[in-house]
Amino acid sequence: MHGGFDSSAWEALPIPEPERAASFLQLTRSILGCAGRGVPRAAFLREVSAMLLDFSGCDYLDIRHRDGDTIYRWSASRRSYILPRFELFSPSEDIVTTLGLPHGTALGNVARMVLTRTYPGGLDCFTSGGSFWLNDTSETPQFLGLHPGLTQCIDLEGAEPCRSLLLIPFAISGGNAGFVLLASERTEHFDAADILLFETIAQTFGFAAADRRAQEALRERVKELTCLYGMMQIADSAEWTREEKLERIVHLLPLAWQHPEIAAAKIELDGTAFQTPNWREEGKSQRADVMVDGRKRGCVEVVYITGELEFAGNPFLDEEACLIVEVARQIAGIIEREETEALRRREQLWHADRLATIGKLSSSIAHELNEPLSSILGFAQLAKKSVLDPARVTSDLDKIVSISLHAREIVRKLLIFARQMPAKKSLVQINHVVQDALSLVETRCGNEGIELALQLKPDLPEIEADPSQLNQVIVNLVVNAMQAMPRGGQLTIQTARETDALLLIVEDTGIGMDPDVSRQIFHPFFTTKDVLQGTGLGLSVVHGIVTSHGGTIQVQSSPGAGSRFEVRLPLSGGNSEKKG
Repeated sequence: MHGGFDSSAWEALPIPEPERAASFLQLTRSILGCAGRGVPRAAFLREVSAMLLDFSGCDYLDIRHRDGDTIYRWSASRRSYILPRFELFSPSEDIVTTLGLPHGTALGNVARMVLTRTYPGGLDCFTSGGSFWLNDTSETPQFLGLHPGLTQCIDLEGAEPCRSLLLIPFAISGGNAGFVLLASERTEHFDAADILLFETIAQTFGFAAADRRAQEALRERVKELTCLYGMMQIADSAEWTREEKLERIVHLLPLAWQHPEIAAAKIELDGTAFQTPNWREEGKSQRADVMVDGRKRGCVEVVYITGELEFAGNPFLDEEACLIVEVARQIAGIIEREETEALRRREQLWHADRLATIGKLSSSIAHELNEPLSSILGFAQLAKKSVLDPARVTSDLDKIVSISLHAREIVRKLLIFARQMPAKKSLVQINHVVQDALSLVETRCGNEGIELALQLKPDLPEIEADPSQLNQVIVNLVVNAMQAMPRGGQLTIQTARETDALLLIVEDTGIGMDPDVSRQIFHPFFTTKDVLQGTGLGLSVVHGIVTSHGGTIQVQSSPGAGSRFEVRLPLSGGNSEKKG
């Protein structure tokens, strides 16, 4: 005998005392209730191990468990000075190795027999339920191996040798299997009635562990979805700025992670950081890049701020790795939508300004079209009177065709200037754009006594730009200069090349501006003109277009001495040497 009893006696085991049975039922409910709360694994093991040690009266407990994708060992003691131990193991084809048990040891041999149900028959140390038990480990059967013996089955620091032990397997499914080892420093600790209860409790633990994992997974998914839903609500709000949205989002993130009480978060965008008050750079962290239009604009990072987490291993769930990537993607979507909407509004503003400019030029445009129409009418009347002179009719019709083509070209340029279309950059020659733009204002300059002086440097390289928008820049600057010369003057337009940019200069001899006005002229809706004579958009639109092309615009002006606008546009890299 090795502290066991005849296995044939299991059918006639005594029924537990009512008080013991009631404690067993309460323990079962408590284990299942703890699992139902979906608490983290560490809290679950700490709470359940305390219950089992209290119910069993044992000194030590060791659980080896394949819990889904996690394989771990949890050891605990009734002694307050002995700290619990948690270890993670890597999967292996051999179940004993997987559970962290070395080959050739007594405990390893027992575990292999119990888990694979390959123990010898007829031995009273194995129960009909497949458990192994001894009430005196000094009498360890030799077939188990003796180096080390079962007295050293618990290797917690400060633990005393074990004299009685009970190893109970449980196998709920292929992904939920292991054993519970209960050990006492005293001999003759276990009896048959209690062993039946412990075997039931071990199976209950297996079911509870599966339920806890499911509850925890459900809770984590709810937290993650709550976070994403909150982000959607913030993103859809029209009352907050981008910065206010990011500030609110960053405070949502810690609550979506497994350990919110020690989690801190940071969102970085274009060099600006938004972070929770408890943010620290050190600690175990998880991050994802914020990519907008294929370009990295920042990152999202979540960190656990404690120096050491309670247990070793990766503290982040696989689902959290997917979550932080989705958070970064959602933030990128917010940025993309805002910038797309800003671009749409800017293009609408520019289009409104073009239409306003056409209104300002309406008299000169009417004159431009009236002249060819008068000529067409005159030559048509002459042709009608010269029916008997075919040569004369042919000549008049040729002139009508030529003048009509000229009028059509005026209308074409006007339509190009007025139409609203998405920005589309191409290689353009700035001198050609200047000449096209002047065709809309040249007549008005002459009518208002303004002398037009062109100083266009030949053979300038092409630049990458939207020709329609550059046309608008030139027209706006020219119209602004004309309005500054109500009594006539000189308007000079100059192009030149600098080292890495092209220079466009529009200079007038008009009334000029004082420094206070010069500082504000590029602000939207700022104007010095009377009501209904100006929108205050022209120079603001010029500044926006130049900036969107990567360029700069500067103004030099003083009262009574005219104004000089200098626009610098960057050369187009490898295309910068192509001549127009």
